[in-house]
Amino acid sequence: MGGGLATQTFQLGAARKLFETAITRFESRDGVRRLWERDASLWTGTDESNWLGWLDLPAAPASDLEPLHALAHTARNEGIRRFVVVGMGGSSLCPDVLAHSFEPAPGYPRAEVLDSTVPAQIAALEAAIELPHTWFVVSSKSGSTIEPNSLFAYFYARAIERFGEREAGAHFIAITDPGSRLETVARKRQFRACVPGVATVGGRFSALSAFGLLPAALQGLDLGDWLARAHEMALACGPNVPTRDNPGALLGLAIGALAAAGRDKLVLAISPRLATFGGWLEQLVAESTGKQGRGVVPIDGGLLPAPDEAGDDCLFVYTRLASEPDAAQDAAIAALEAADVPLVRIEVDQPLDLAAELFRWEIATAVAGAELQLNPFDQPDVEAAKVAARSLMTAYQRDGALPDPVPLRAEAGFTIFADDALGEPPDLETAIASHFARTGPGDYVAINAYLERNDANTALLGRLRQTLARRLGVPATLGYGPRFLHSTGQLHKGGPNTGVFLQLTSDDVDAPQIPEQGYSFGVLKQAQSLGDFAVLCERGRRALRIHLPSNVASALEELAKRIDHAVDRPE
Repeated sequence: MGGGLATQTFQLGAARKLFETAITRFESRDGVRRLWERDASLWTGTDESNWLGWLDLPAAPASDLEPLHALAHTARNEGIRRFVVVGMGGSSLCPDVLAHSFEPAPGYPRAEVLDSTVPAQIAALEAAIELPHTWFVVSSKSGSTIEPNSLFAYFYARAIERFGEREAGAHFIAITDPGSRLETVARKRQFRACVPGVATVGGRFSALSAFGLLPAALQGLDLGDWLARAHEMALACGPNVPTRDNPGALLGLAIGALAAAGRDKLVLAISPRLATFGGWLEQLVAESTGKQGRGVVPIDGGLLPAPDEAGDDCLFVYTRLASEPDAAQDAAIAALEAADVPLVRIEVDQPLDLAAELFRWEIATAVAGAELQLNPFDQPDVEAAKVAARSLMTAYQRDGALPDPVPLRAEAGFTIFADDALGEPPDLETAIASHFARTGPGDYVAINAYLERNDANTALLGRLRQTLARRLGVPATLGYGPRFLHSTGQLHKGGPNTGVFLQLTSDDVDAPQIPEQGYSFGVLKQAQSLGDFAVLCERGRRALRIHLPSNVASALEELAKRIDHAVDRPE
């Protein structure tokens, strides 16, 4: 059965008046009722009413859950040890939360998430699995997203090599919207199952649909219990609950009102057991609000600043797991509270209560979008990088090579590129210093790394992130490509021009070919990074790209030294 709802408290200091004004305004607009009635005029009056099916998901009948539990029981009975979710963005981020927040129940398979075209990441996953004991969950709402389709093609070819065409499909399950291309492929290739999504639910709001529920079931979670907790939150946020008593609406109004007044950096502090919840929140908030030159910039996973280093453009939200608190995190938050830094504290009893938090944040994001007068359900600028990458792939298929951008210079194994406004610095450190000297109050730094997402690289990039944040006095984010393109990529290109971008790319070793495409994952990854960088520059963003040699770990160590020296130089 469902547990008690997490407590939520607001300490907003001088920003309390903004919050109270927003509550009064939302009440006067009858905002809660209009949200539940799917009234598009609460936002921009365009297509919002078509994308609110997620409001109904916590009340799914038990009959909808039975096929998912049946697949989970089959996996256990057939000795499946791992299942790999192949997806991007909303199709992969909730499964990633589940994989890291819960151990599989006894006898159930362990979850892996593959949402990368980086060859080293694909190789690491392939080395970790045994095909006879592995299922692949190909997860894509549209069924046309290039990353999951390419990854499916690769692993399906491996399955044919091992099992033959008649048996290969039994190792694959699709989750996709009815009528999609993936549904057709699943039937043709005789997948074990094709589980339907809900057409009125966008990807980043789909965590409580089959895109999150099937991975939860395969791990052995009780979906009835999971949804009961979400349903309890849905009732607490319901259409007849006054705004002042409505936990989702209150959180959204705090975020939206403070962002509109300049506190547009949302710093997410989350207990370590639930840390990957921040990645899901990052997409939900960034892709929903980062458009039309406005937006909320989520800051996930960095070290918490001391009170005197907390910027006046930051709102902190602390999701604390009461059963597994972190003493250092508690102390850092207590120091911020003592200094009256604007902060929201959410106290979660146990990991299963994340189901309720998914729904709280979906309501909050919808409400923040209304406060910012945005459509929180579209992503108009994500397509720009996709178009640029497709154009580059077309050029590759025509010419046999990707277009070769002209670098500013090459030095010590590093090749550097930049937006035109940077000019022509004489060396690498001057380029770094000049680039980051363009950072000012209200900005943030974004490290976008088209590298393998592993512990070693994350530790190195995390130290680099903290160096830049500390030296420049602004928040810093870290995203792995192409994953972030389906998440913060919308904010980077459509949100406020306050980002200072560092893109990191590298050579690839032994990049596998994508079946029937005539190019490798390395070429695809390179096209995606080049397209991303080109669109940033076209949008007038401050962007520096540094291409690393293939020995990424040592290159990152050396680059960190160069950056540490460059950003510490006197003006």
